[in-house]
Amino acid sequence: MKSVLPLSRRLADWPIVIFFLINLLLITYIVDLEQLVIPDASSFTYPAWPPSPMVDLIHKYGNTFDPVLIARPTWWKATIWIDVLFFGPFYVVGLYAFIKGKEWIKTPSLIYSGMMMSNVLIILLEEFQGPHATPQPVVVLLLNAPWLLMPLYIIWRMGFRAHPFSAPVQAPALGHIAVVQAVVD
Repeated sequence: MKSVLPLSRRLADWPIVIFFLINLLLITYIVDLEQLVIPDASSFTYPAWPPSPMVDLIHKYGNTFDPVLIARPTWWKATIWIDVLFFGPFYVVGLYAFIKGKEWIKTPSLIYSGMMMSNVLIILLEEFQGPHATPQPVVVLLLNAPWLLMPLYIIWRMGFRAHPFSAPVQAPALGHIAVVQAVVD
């Protein structure tokens, strides 16, 4: 028999929960959404969302380290749409499932991990060798590394355990009298 452990006893799930929160609250619906609501970073009016200081920070990062973010080719926007339409809702569902220890999240987590690694590897190939290659490859690699490493961690955490959130239920210990009675019988 299995019992779901509370999140406080599943320390291996905390990095995933934190990663999903950062993606939901900062990356997907601020950084990525900015690239959809502002099609041309060189000529635009500030949108209602994301906030203007964040738009400025995103553009400064793009102009300094990440030219493809500013160029916004069609294939790039496709990866952003995947993030906004699929990964964002997944983070909401994933947060619930990881916090509550719902095992049905295993397969979606593995699918997410494969998709995320594919997207990031395609983006990094452009970053290093494409027409919009970064002038700072080490910085870009380090900043993108969590989106390669965390999916690998999720695969390790979810892919190799039948019940990743559970522990065997311990039978209550027999009292001294019960043990003596069992021996006598």
